[in-house]
Amino acid sequence: MKSSRSLFRLALIAGLLAQAPAFAAEPAKAAAASPAGKPVATVNGVVISQAAYELLASRAKAQGAQDSPQLASELRGRLIQAELLNQAAKKKNLDRKPEVALQLEMARQQIMASTYVGEYVQSHPVTDAAAKAEYDRIVAQAGGKEYRSRHILVKEEKEAQDIIERLKMGEKMEKLASLSLDPGSKDKGGELGWAVPGGFVEPFGKALTTLTPGSYTQTPVQTQFGYHVIQLEEVRDLKVPSFEETKPQIVQRLQAQGVDQHIQELAKAAKIN
Repeated sequence: MKSSRSLFRLALIAGLLAQAPAFAAEPAKAAAASPAGKPVATVNGVVISQAAYELLASRAKAQGAQDSPQLASELRGRLIQAELLNQAAKKKNLDRKPEVALQLEMARQQIMASTYVGEYVQSHPVTDAAAKAEYDRIVAQAGGKEYRSRHILVKEEKEAQDIIERLKMGEKMEKLASLSLDPGSKDKGGELGWAVPGGFVEPFGKALTTLTPGSYTQTPVQTQFGYHVIQLEEVRDLKVPSFEETKPQIVQRLQAQGVDQHIQELAKAAKIN
């Protein structure tokens, strides 16, 4: 499995990818919506351009809104309201406050970053061959089986050993799970549901594959989270979705990995103190 830092970085990049189309996916259309067009409105002499309206409309439609006179009226109202509040804020010199200036600069950086990511992804498309190779790798890594298990997570090895002894004495995993530190499973008898071993951190996944249904680990399993006692409930053949079903998610994952690699290259070439 990837480190938690790598997963966080990929999640951050995926967020940039999700935002990028609003700024960079259709440059031709953005160019067509020129500020020179007929203004949407004028508020105290300040022109709200057609380009601003088109950008807001494209975002609304991307979220499922249907083009209609009602939508046009609503968007025009939003733009007017935003400009009224902007002017009122400037009258109070709020734009000169350090914290506001910082937020404005961070927003500018976010827009620049997401636009750059969008253009980078467009110029470095993920091929069908690359997506299929990644699909095949994931399927192979899954191993063809999935496991339904329970676990109890504790801080100290001695605690885990005590739980194993209590299991040997006939106590049930479901009741002992109330001792677990895992908030997601302790109230469900330690139930983790169906998953492939590769979906867990490596020591946990390896230990899971050594068990037979109904058995539990005879020694505590240590991970970065603490010590686990694991019990296997069932094993079944893994039903793998088709490549076509998973292709959009795989493409986005590869895009995020490509952007991550590019960012690391930029960092290596930069002077960072």
